[in-house]
Amino acid sequence: MSWTDERVELLKKMWGEGQSASQIAKELGGVTRNAVIGKVHRLGLSNRSGSEPAKPAAEAAPAKPAPKPEKKAEKPAAPKVEEKPVEKPVQAAVPARKQIIPAGQPLPPQPSANEISPEALATVREVEKTAKKISLMELTERTCKWPIGDPATEDFWFCGLAAQPGKPYCEAHVGVAFQPMSSRRDRRR
Repeated sequence: MSWTDERVELLKKMWGEGQSASQIAKELGGVTRNAVIGKVHRLGLSNRSGSEPAKPAAEAAPAKPAPKPEKKAEKPAAPKVEEKPVEKPVQAAVPARKQIIPAGQPLPPQPSANEISPEALATVREVEKTAKKISLMELTERTCKWPIGDPATEDFWFCGLAAQPGKPYCEAHVGVAFQPMSSRRDRRR
């Protein structure tokens, strides 16, 4: 569908008469309501309460002088009613965004780190002393993929020890990552 001169003129006429975008789309056929709205904005017709509807009436006044004064009397009353809601836009509260930490900055303590049992942490620290300290490119399906350190620093690495079958981590990191439900419930109390 293309906007021919005839279709654009019909759109302008109907818009000036106060018809809705849906009504105009039905009349034109082959266009959606959104297409009509887009065309109205591109043509600069979006302000119905302005002087645009009055201009076609003033231009057509010499041909039909009697009906036009009636429309002029009707038109100013309707836009005044429509203008009041438009003049009172309500600003919605913008939700707070999560803090973005720039690269190279240490990450704040994560809530999940506080839930790990002291025994599991001690085991993990011992295992990390013997870890292979491999890079992302050295990871395989058989290596532990537990990340250690801050990814934005040079000291970031992965555990690299032998992963448990069917798991992404070694035995120590599986103990931290996959905890039984009952032990997690007990810590919350």
